[in-house]
Amino acid sequence: MRILFVGDVVGSMGRDMVNEYLPKLKEKYRPQMTIINGENAAGGRGITEKIYRGFLEAGAQAVTLGNHTWDNKEIFDFIDGAKYLVRPANFPENNPGKGLIYLKYNTEEIAVISLQGRTFMQPSDCPFEKAEQLVNEAQKRTSVIFVDFHGEATSEKQAMGWFLDGKVSAVIGTHTHVQTADNRILPNGTAFMSDVGMTGPYDAILGMEKESVLKRFITNMPVRFEVPNEGRTLLSAVVIDIDMKTGKAKKTERILINDDSPFYS
Repeated sequence: MRILFVGDVVGSMGRDMVNEYLPKLKEKYRPQMTIINGENAAGGRGITEKIYRGFLEAGAQAVTLGNHTWDNKEIFDFIDGAKYLVRPANFPENNPGKGLIYLKYNTEEIAVISLQGRTFMQPSDCPFEKAEQLVNEAQKRTSVIFVDFHGEATSEKQAMGWFLDGKVSAVIGTHTHVQTADNRILPNGTAFMSDVGMTGPYDAILGMEKESVLKRFITNMPVRFEVPNEGRTLLSAVVIDIDMKTGKAKKTERILINDDSPFYS
């Protein structure tokens, strides 16, 4: 089993990169499952039903979310009917949507879990407690379990990796938008990476126009951040090979596509 996970898609430039490169990545790596984090896909803030369906049409089997899940109010109209959309499971119990889904692959199932960290993030329920609960539930149906852990602190992401080592197939971090070079297989067989990185504007700061971000740092005054609509782009992803019988990860490979790291088929 090979899973391709594409990091935080930001704005129209990120969506364009998905449409351009996902077919090429599928041809090169031949993944059986493709997962996209789309929580910034609608202008950097949330997701719409059209964008969600566009990701599925482009070849994704699941779309994960994060702290911007509720930023686009349209989501309340479709999230409960979106079978392949996964918001952080440790949001309050009365929130719409779901934090665990199952994908079919031949006669097998793959569980996809979304969790959000608490360090430097908005308040949420304990991700470790929720992880343990959902992993125990998922293990009754499948040995292949993929976790998108959406968090700010590298230490919290590493802690989740070690906490779930040997219990899930992969713990891959999202949210900080900068791809880390620490992808590895932990001792008990769980693939880990602090952050898969982002997909969208390359000449920006975490996907936002650099001028406004610079102004905020220099003046310390409130500034509205906007996502660029033109310029150079990048795509960040990771490929994970998993033993279907044991659920253990066998190999990970980082993918980074930009003008300084061109794509080679």
